[in-house]
Amino acid sequence: MVESLRLDFRRLSCAADFWSLRVVDERAEGYSVRKNVPQPPSLSVDRGAMLTVHAGGGSGYAATSDLSRDGLQRALDRAAGWARASAPRSLIDFRTLAAPAPRGEYASPDADSTRWSRRDWYALLAEESRNAGCDPRIVDWEASVESRTAEHLYLTSAGGEVVQRYRFVMPNLAVTAHAEGDTQIRTLNGYRGLAQQGGESMLQRFDFLGSGRRVAHEALQLLGAPNCPRGTMDVLLMPDQMVLQIHESIGHPLELDRILGDERNFAGTSFVTLEMFGTYRYGSDLLNVTFDPTRPEELASYGFDDDGARAEKAHVIRNGILERPLGGAISQARAKVAGVANSRADNWNRPPIDRMANLNLEPGDSSLESMISGIERGVLMATNSSWSIDDSRNKFQFGCEWGQLIENGTLTTVVKNPNYRGISASFWRSLARVGNESTVKVLGTPYCGKGEPSQVIRVGHASPACVFAGVDVFGGDG
Repeated sequence: MVESLRLDFRRLSCAADFWSLRVVDERAEGYSVRKNVPQPPSLSVDRGAMLTVHAGGGSGYAATSDLSRDGLQRALDRAAGWARASAPRSLIDFRTLAAPAPRGEYASPDADSTRWSRRDWYALLAEESRNAGCDPRIVDWEASVESRTAEHLYLTSAGGEVVQRYRFVMPNLAVTAHAEGDTQIRTLNGYRGLAQQGGESMLQRFDFLGSGRRVAHEALQLLGAPNCPRGTMDVLLMPDQMVLQIHESIGHPLELDRILGDERNFAGTSFVTLEMFGTYRYGSDLLNVTFDPTRPEELASYGFDDDGARAEKAHVIRNGILERPLGGAISQARAKVAGVANSRADNWNRPPIDRMANLNLEPGDSSLESMISGIERGVLMATNSSWSIDDSRNKFQFGCEWGQLIENGTLTTVVKNPNYRGISASFWRSLARVGNESTVKVLGTPYCGKGEPSQVIRVGHASPACVFAGVDVFGGDG
C-alpha cells in the first residue's frame, strides 16, 4: 500500500503553496466472555485518506475512502477549493508556516510479533470468567479484550514521508456484586485502563492472568464495607485514579485551542490563560508533568504528529510552575507561544486538532510504605468510577471503586463509595508527596472525546501514587 500511494501522490497536481496526504489503515478485533458465555467477536477494517492544502494564505481539507489516484485527485481539488475560499477569513496566513517535510518511521513494540489466535483469546477470557463467577453474590461479570493494529502514512509536497505502524492490546475485566440492596462494581484498573502499545506481553506486566478471582474477591469485600467517611483529610491516590486526575484537570485545560476559545459551545473552555505560562504556580514544587510521546509502551507514543511535527519529550509543568501548553504548530502560530507535537486526528476523516498524547506525572522519591506511614488520618483511593468537572476544567468531583482508611500511618478498614472534590487551581498545590518509580503505572484510555464533529482518540498517562493534603472527602451518602 505504501509504495502504491507514494507513486500516486507524486502524480497528483495542485496549484498551491503546500499539500499533504495522510492515510490511515486500521483493523480491530474484539472478544469477550460474559458470565461464562462467549460473545460474538467484533471485527472492523477502516481505511481512508485526508488531503490538506495551503493556498492563498488559507487552509482546506477533504477526506476520501477512494484511494485510487483519481479519488485522491478529486479530494485534493476539493481541499484546494476550501483553502482558497477560507483564505480571506483565516485566523493566520498559512503561507507564513514552514512547509512540513518530515522523514522517518515509527513502530510499536512487538508490532511484528505473532498475534494470538481467536481460539487463544477465548480460552484465556473463559478461564478468567470462570474464576470471576465464584460466588452467588457475583451477579454479572465479563472478561474482554480489544486488539488493534494501524498503519499511518504521511506524505507532503515538500518531500516529507513518514510511516508509523501501531499495535494495541486493551484487556478488561469487570465484576458486579449484589447483596441486601447494595451493588458494587470492581474492575481491573477501570474501563480499558490497561491500554498500552505492543503485543500480548503486556498481559504479564499487568497480571491479567488470575485477575478474575482477585477482582471478584475485592467486589465482595466492598459489599460488606462501610461507606467512606466524610471530612477533610489526606488522600492517597493510586495511579489508576491519578491518570483521571491528570487527564481532566491538567490535560484538557492545557490544550491550546481550548485556551484560545475553540470548542466553547461543546467541550468547554479552560481556566488557564496565555498570560499564565512561565509564571503561574499550578501546583506544589513536587509537581512535574511532561508531554512524552517517546515512551515505547505508552498508548499515545508516536514519532511524528499528524501535521508532521517530530515528537519530543517536553515539560509542561516544572517544579509546580506552568511552562507550556499542549498546542500543535497551527495553534502555536496563533498564540505565538511554544507548544508541543500534539496535532492529532482520531481517523482519516477528521482534521488534526490539539490533543493530549502521553501526559505523565514524573515520579518523586517516596515509597508507598513511607507515604502511608506519613498519614495520620486519610484514605487510599483507587480506580475511577465517576467524574464530573466544569467546562473550564476547574471545579471537579471524582469517585473511586476502592477505598481504604489510613489511621496513624497504617492501612485499616476497606470502605466503599469513596469520593473527593476540589478546585484544580488549588488542588495541585496541596500535593504533599509523590511516589517513586516503584509506584508508577503506565495506563491510558482509548476513549478521550473532543471536537465538533466528535473525535475519540487514544491518550496515555503514566503516574506514581500521590498524597494530597486537606482534601474534601465524602462517601456514597453525599
